[in-house]
Amino acid sequence: MNNTSLVKLKVPKRKRIAIVAHDGQKAELFAWIAKNRHLLEGHELCGTGTTSTIIREKFELEIRSFYSGPLGGDQQIGAYVAEGKIDILVFFWDPLEAQPHDPDVKALLRIAVLYDVPVAMSPTSASIILNSVSMDKEYERYVPNSNTSIEKRVDELDFES
Repeated sequence: MNNTSLVKLKVPKRKRIAIVAHDGQKAELFAWIAKNRHLLEGHELCGTGTTSTIIREKFELEIRSFYSGPLGGDQQIGAYVAEGKIDILVFFWDPLEAQPHDPDVKALLRIAVLYDVPVAMSPTSASIILNSVSMDKEYERYVPNSNTSIEKRVDELDFES
């Protein structure tokens, strides 16, 4: 993408973190949360259905719930990423097991990269992001300028009546 198709987005000091885990990775995610609860509680959390419900009940963390992943939760989080409402994605997925909603998973990961959202997919990567010097301060990232993109596509697709 060239610079004219990007806009600057301010990432707040209090990060908005989406937390997702496939069933085979939930135990690993919850162990990671137990170690990092004190760091997570200062941020705004959201997650897919089962994962967010267990986080709320087991760790007493405030977390917004979306649908379960297979029922559209991954897509809901993807929409929040595109709207600039997610700053970090923690997604523990199982690399050895196919999921019925794999296209949704791929779409979520694609949109996170497109919108320059850091993605953690393991305890080590999640810990590195959570302990980053950028976690407790504002910073800027560049995201696609949807207005420029729409105007360009309209111009390219302008049909003669």
